[in-house]
Amino acid sequence: MNVRNKIKARKITIVLVIIGFLAIFIHIIHALTLDRIIQYKEISFYSPNVHADMNGYRIAFIADTHTLPEDYLRDIVEKLNNKQIDLLALGGDYHHDYKEVRLLMEILSQVEAKDRIFGIEGNHDNYAELFTAMEAHGILPLSNSGVRVREHFYIAGVEDLWNRSPDIGEAISGANEEDFVLLLAHNPDVTMLQDTTGVDLILSGHTHAGQITFFGIWGPYFALRRSITAYGQRFRTGWAVSRDNTPVYISNGTAIRYYHIPRVFARPQVIIITLFSE
Repeated sequence: MNVRNKIKARKITIVLVIIGFLAIFIHIIHALTLDRIIQYKEISFYSPNVHADMNGYRIAFIADTHTLPEDYLRDIVEKLNNKQIDLLALGGDYHHDYKEVRLLMEILSQVEAKDRIFGIEGNHDNYAELFTAMEAHGILPLSNSGVRVREHFYIAGVEDLWNRSPDIGEAISGANEEDFVLLLAHNPDVTMLQDTTGVDLILSGHTHAGQITFFGIWGPYFALRRSITAYGQRFRTGWAVSRDNTPVYISNGTAIRYYHIPRVFARPQVIIITLFSE
């Protein structure tokens, strides 16, 4: 290699090293700032199955709170109470400590949802203890079951895919053909394994948007394809579809960290979906 080529190779190496350090620096800053601030993500959902009297109906969705500190939870309640929520849906994975689960349910029960609060279990939850805590604070647990919230609106929820036996068909069995059907399923993978044709919208969590990602695009959880989901990037975050092309929305989750693992370009979220008649 001549001197000119050596100089060129050295310059390229220096540039690549600088780019690498800059990328690392950006990720560290993001993890220490935005990834610790909960985003209130507003989404509009249009469907011909949303009846005219439900135009503008607002659903807040909270999933994967894990070890979220109490002051964060109380701040969530305050913010949601300023957003005129019609219904609050809880998507599983709350806390491994039953005492903390009871406190969490007591705090979240203070959200002023016009049509009540509903919740399901996640893979980290003891469902028996969880449902006891929910019921003690007026929150209705859904376990392969559903309920008519109002005329033409049915909400259902399934058991966790990893721990028990989710059954979408059983959960929505009480719905009428003309109902708008909302399904809560902690692990979105279940939507690829069971019939979802009777459902209009599915809300899930579980994947944490990858938890630690490269600019929010790729993460080790998804490189190890079956460690969190069997479907790669399909259910990482945001909009997806089930096996039957039913819309599925996957929240990043609300915890600012997963136990001691920080978020990196996977910002915590509270989702607010507004329904509109298409």
